[in-house]
Amino acid sequence: MALLHGAAVTVLAKYEVFNPTDKTLFTSLALAVLVGAAAGWSAVDAWQGKPERGRNWFIAALIAGPVSGVLYVIGRAVFVDQTGASELGGALTGGAAFSALLVLIPAGLGLFVGGLIAKKAPEDDDEDEVQPASEKPAGKPSQA
Repeated sequence: MALLHGAAVTVLAKYEVFNPTDKTLFTSLALAVLVGAAAGWSAVDAWQGKPERGRNWFIAALIAGPVSGVLYVIGRAVFVDQTGASELGGALTGGAAFSALLVLIPAGLGLFVGGLIAKKAPEDDDEDEVQPASEKPAGKPSQA
């Protein structure tokens, strides 16, 4: 997730260089892809019944924040405008918090939805057997 977020923010910065006034649609599409990736992946985890999936997604969000910030600064320095280490402070505070929330909130939603559509466990085969007609279950004695 950190690589996806770092790449998306770097591509947005590159796009902004060439189209500084027309970035609303492209930004919205990038956010939709990031939200969809986290929500979809976590929904699949919940659907498959992965153990400790909530904890794993929380840790993934905590890691994705700062790592995507570092990748953004590196990507921007290499591909966009030779940004220096001075950008690292902002990327590791506000940018990292935004990226972490952009993973955590859709992942929580995906875990919820994936849990709703989870496969039901197969029922025991003993319950599906049919009793012979000669054996009737014992009922309450009739009161006369």
